[in-house]
Amino acid sequence: MPPFEPPGQPTSPAAGDATPDLVFLATCDLVGLTRGRAVPFADHESVLRGGVGWVPADLAVTAGGHIVDDNAFGATGDLRLVADPGTATDVPADGDAPAVRLYLADQAHLDGTPWSCCPRDALRSALSDLRERAGLRLVASFEHEFVLQGLPASAPMSFARLRLAEPFGSDLVRLLDLAGLEPENWLPEYGEGQYEVTTRPTDALRAADRAVLLRELVRDLARRRGLRATFAPILTAAGTGNGVHIHLSLTDLDGTPVLHDPDRPGGLSEIGARFSAGIVTHARALTGWTAPSPTSFLRLAPHRWSAGGAYIGERNREALLRICPTTPLSRTPVADQLNLEYRAADATANPWLGLAALVRAGLHGIRHYEPARVWPETHSGPGDLAPLPGDTGEALDALESDPVAASWFDPTLLATHLAVRRQDLSDLEVLKPDEACRRMADVY
Repeated sequence: MPPFEPPGQPTSPAAGDATPDLVFLATCDLVGLTRGRAVPFADHESVLRGGVGWVPADLAVTAGGHIVDDNAFGATGDLRLVADPGTATDVPADGDAPAVRLYLADQAHLDGTPWSCCPRDALRSALSDLRERAGLRLVASFEHEFVLQGLPASAPMSFARLRLAEPFGSDLVRLLDLAGLEPENWLPEYGEGQYEVTTRPTDALRAADRAVLLRELVRDLARRRGLRATFAPILTAAGTGNGVHIHLSLTDLDGTPVLHDPDRPGGLSEIGARFSAGIVTHARALTGWTAPSPTSFLRLAPHRWSAGGAYIGERNREALLRICPTTPLSRTPVADQLNLEYRAADATANPWLGLAALVRAGLHGIRHYEPARVWPETHSGPGDLAPLPGDTGEALDALESDPVAASWFDPTLLATHLAVRRQDLSDLEVLKPDEACRRMADVY
């Protein structure tokens, strides 16, 4: 596997059709929503040089849409959203909707230096430490499930469901391809009205960028096709959940895969098992980043094919970390196929921060822990199953009380995240579970 090159500007789906009217500089906040500012396209070049204004307290906006009172920023301070040119994504004109060019942006001080609470820079810093301290690079991909509302009922995973989504489905694959997101699979899923879309593995920062963009492109296209797409973790308390499975593999700095060792349990190398040990050991805290909404833990429970416990299992969909299958039918070497799937995540999480937390946990495991035990496919997991938190409040408490996990991010970023997520819980605590699910479905 050759080394990855820095992201280049993707092919523009609007090229040759219409010049965009607007440029939108975007960031993803602590509740996993894309926010930012737009300027006329005539100012495109100046925006690439100098960015647009932003406010520190924007980081403290809850899922309900208000700035949490308990935040460190108040009404003071100024930042810049600084566009990454390599993330340019043109959303083409469609009917009455004009074309727009979207850039993902870093949050920086007025002089352009990184802001310590920038989520995207937090991932960049974690990946730098993985390279410097372990000589490793992370390859990743995000597997998103979502529900399309507004379609007739159909059978799970059926050809009929696939066709009922047209022309949305084909339009989506085409849009993702032209936007440079490299769609890999588009398929009907198990839950009512549920679909799944995956993108090809790539370097970790680009993978998280794609996750941010994909959610917005899906929701935007659904609106323009008279449908509604929601990535909420679960739509009814007893229903099927929407997960975001994060696939992880490691290479050395030359791009050679390092996860595979055919002589070890599950074919997982010692360094892979140590990386996994960090994630399993700090699983309860990690879910405070990766499954942080008021309804996330309605999905995360045993026997729901989500994540029933904090262990690593060989091809086991109840495990927090699943060693994904490899196949001799592929011409790709097994070492290139092997990857780990983290299953306790959903689309209410910030992809940059969720992936950064996994990198930090894995790096800590490589440096400090013995290899994690791999439970074989023939075994359902440890008898003394290490449970995940029972609810989001417990997950946030675990994040705050784990001194290792609490050290991974700037203290102000961590404190703001905890305040925002606890406010979300407080806002919904008077609602019955199904009402809370509907509220989250409207947000996401």
